[in-house]
Amino acid sequence: MYSFNENMTIKEFLIENKYIFEEKLLSEAVNVRPKVDEIHRIGNINLIENAHKLVIYVVDEQLDNVVKFAKQEGIVWAKHALTLEFKLEWIHAIRRTLWNFQYQFDILSKKDPNRDDFYTLESKLNEQIDQFLNSFFISYSHYKDELIESQRKVVEKLSVPIIPITSDMCVLPLIGNIDSYRSDTITEKVMLEISELQIQVLIMDLSGIVTMDDGIAQEIVKLLDGIKMMGCTPVITGLRPELVKKMVTIAPLFVDRAVIKGTLQQALSEYL
Repeated sequence: MYSFNENMTIKEFLIENKYIFEEKLLSEAVNVRPKVDEIHRIGNINLIENAHKLVIYVVDEQLDNVVKFAKQEGIVWAKHALTLEFKLEWIHAIRRTLWNFQYQFDILSKKDPNRDDFYTLESKLNEQIDQFLNSFFISYSHYKDELIESQRKVVEKLSVPIIPITSDMCVLPLIGNIDSYRSDTITEKVMLEISELQIQVLIMDLSGIVTMDDGIAQEIVKLLDGIKMMGCTPVITGLRPELVKKMVTIAPLFVDRAVIKGTLQQALSEYL
């Protein structure tokens, strides 16, 4: 049974009947209902309280707060990798429940709004909820893009681990596969680090390389030329027989570009 008096506004009606609103909302959001506690535990998100907050902003026509709240929600959902499918169903359930309450309010108020009033109200309510959804998804997407970019930078840093040994000597152990994308990353990072750290000797250990694209041999030659132009001595260690064969075949001038040592330990013992 709804709590109502004839002087109520729709906002007061929603606040006064908060628990009925909650029951109807959960009955509308069939797939989200079992996840309410889980979402609260994972992201500290109280779906019920947030739904109340949103509908109050909407009926009060607080568009700035609707947008601000949507942006906050987008970041939280993206941060905790919560399912967008649930969010979409939840917002649609909020929309349906709000309209149900608007209908009950009009009946209890004995109002019979004309067509113009109805369409004006429909526009105000639905446009604000649509604005919430739009702002939420933009915020969610931006946060995800920034997260992916930061993770990409971490991966790139780990894939080019330049390790200082002395104030002017560093080691670059290369592990795994080298393709064109990683080759570009290595070149960019090496040039930057030589400049910033004032590296005089860079030991590149290739013993951990699994495979190398044929075109990469030429890129390594260019990298070695760049290192020397920066005033740094490139030292290559860990060349396996199959890699030497490829390098000699594809880039025969490779051996003239750098000091070649058998192992990293040998290079370190000589330069230290």
